[in-house]
Amino acid sequence: MDKPKTLVPYGTYVLVWFGLLALTGVTITAANLHLGQLSVLAAILIAAIKGTLVLMIFMNLKYEDRLFRIMMLLAVATLAVIMVLTFTDISFR
Repeated sequence: MDKPKTLVPYGTYVLVWFGLLALTGVTITAANLHLGQLSVLAAILIAAIKGTLVLMIFMNLKYEDRLFRIMMLLAVATLAVIMVLTFTDISFR
């Protein structure tokens, strides 16, 4: 019987997993640095990088059709608008 072909080699999955572990450590370190208002920005940026890795590699979005990528980009843009409006509301209270 033939082995099923994978889009991404298993070594890539392991490297991305180690990268996610490292970024989790960076998140914990950044949380303990007390950066003031930059703490939230740092946490969001690190989470965005981790989310992008998961979407592109583990969920194989990198190899999907263009329509799926556009829909994902639309969802991320909607989330970004909601977050910006929320932070704007909080900052002017």
